[in-house]
Amino acid sequence: MIKSFKFCPNCGHSINNFDFRRMSCNNCDLVYYQNVAAAVAVILKKEDKILFTVRNKEPKKGMLDLAGGFIDPDESAERSCQRELEEELGVTIPLEDFNYFTSQPNNYEYKGIPYKTCDLAFVADFPEKEIILEKEEIAEIKWISINDINLNDIGFDSLKRVVEMYIASLK
Repeated sequence: MIKSFKFCPNCGHSINNFDFRRMSCNNCDLVYYQNVAAAVAVILKKEDKILFTVRNKEPKKGMLDLAGGFIDPDESAERSCQRELEEELGVTIPLEDFNYFTSQPNNYEYKGIPYKTCDLAFVADFPEKEIILEKEEIAEIKWISINDINLNDIGFDSLKRVVEMYIASLK
């Protein structure tokens, strides 16, 4: 639900017509659709372990996450994976090494504004390179064995489902 808009961004008139996906203004006839934002998450694997990041800011500060983020305009999902790993971990992986795994819907609330996202999950082998953390976003990394992963430690429900599906796919 678009709970953050009380006034039309076009004419400033008070808004009272909105539902799960759209808002409309009776004064100027603007219709604003809350489209889904695309995001990526990368399961970086090494032997029987997955690399998790620990979030250093809200939402879900202090919880486990997978490296990734929002897809920029005019960017492919694979390029977004590559860019996010470069930004967050200082690691470059060739585009062809990202293998699509699954997607999951997510609710991402940032500074009181709810975003509906579609999280595209990819799998890649860790390239055995030095990690240089982007400290503003990531507090630390953790390599966790598949058998020791506690899904409740993962911040976002979409990524809990992704990791759960990934673990099941290995059996």
